[in-house]
Amino acid sequence: MSHTDIAIIGGGLVGASLACALAPLIERHGLTVTIIEPAGLSAPTIPQPSFDDRSSAIAYGSARYFGALGLWPAMSERASPIRTIHISQRGYLGATRLSHRDVGTTALGYVLRNRWMGHVLQSRLAELPVQWLSPDSVETITAQSTGYRLTLASGKTLDTHLAVMADGGRSGLKQQLGIEDDVTPYHQHALISNVRLSRPHQGTAFERFTPEGPVALLPLNGREMALVWTHEAEALTRAMSLSDTDFLSALQARFGDRAGRFEQVGKRISYPLSLKQAREQVRGHLAILGNAAHSLHPVAGQGFNLALRGVADLCAEIEATLNASEALGSHAMMTRFEARRARDRDQIVGFSDGLVRLFGVTNPLVSHARGLGLIGLNVMTPARRALTRRAMGLER
Repeated sequence: MSHTDIAIIGGGLVGASLACALAPLIERHGLTVTIIEPAGLSAPTIPQPSFDDRSSAIAYGSARYFGALGLWPAMSERASPIRTIHISQRGYLGATRLSHRDVGTTALGYVLRNRWMGHVLQSRLAELPVQWLSPDSVETITAQSTGYRLTLASGKTLDTHLAVMADGGRSGLKQQLGIEDDVTPYHQHALISNVRLSRPHQGTAFERFTPEGPVALLPLNGREMALVWTHEAEALTRAMSLSDTDFLSALQARFGDRAGRFEQVGKRISYPLSLKQAREQVRGHLAILGNAAHSLHPVAGQGFNLALRGVADLCAEIEATLNASEALGSHAMMTRFEARRARDRDQIVGFSDGLVRLFGVTNPLVSHARGLGLIGLNVMTPARRALTRRAMGLER
């Protein structure tokens, strides 16, 4: 049996970010931190499976946080800036353009491939005195008076003052503790791929709402863009079976010519969409982060940014607790952490879910009203600036 102050269950983007963010506290307070990861991470240079060629939208505020952690210089080497966000709906007049010029920054955010983010995070972790238990996984989690006892698949037993679930929620550990999820299915699937355009995108991201669901394009390098195309189940089956040529033709017909012509498509993957939230996201000595806590529709690109703010708030609360010589993971500490998170989380979840429902209504009168709303937002600078700052992660 061994002991660690903080056990991070899951070494993906959220878990690795948390471990990196804890670096100053490891140095100042002698914290012991352990990451438990089922992937073969006996050395942190081996890629974690979720660090693949999918891309993530990194809000300006998230990039600034990575900068404070000393990670952004390396991440930015392969980051593509989002300078403009173009929002429209198919078949109706009206569009809104959010620009970095409205808020006086060089970008609204950035797009990064998950593989590169993972590489930068793991390179940093290789420099830190963080213990990796991998390949290994938590089979049982049991509450104790001062923390949790974790029984691992390897047969090891680990006691911790603070257990952080950042495992994506598929391990069943929440259910062991009687924590259920509230799930609202959207009856949609996200088709993910990378596409190449006939002309440079100029740092523009597109959000195109259609009666069948939203289509999003995020700028990558050169003429490459990351595609998120929402389908209902039957339409998804057809889209996944199309040849590349027919797929590009279907995408062109759905999206239009505003970004140019679609010339090439990469590997296609898909996953079902739902709004999922853990009914409890904290207990004494327990925090649930990332997709294990909340899984959002990708329409607003806020999922990872919301998770990263959870990382920042948890680290801030850990630091305040240690500075006050209070018990790590105590009920009081976790209550304060939840108070930090609740408003931001509820606003982002409500905003994301509201967009899906608002643009999912196919009534022509509602569609015309949405078009007028987009036109009005485009000409009302204060409202547009407020929305822009929210999208950048600068308003909480």
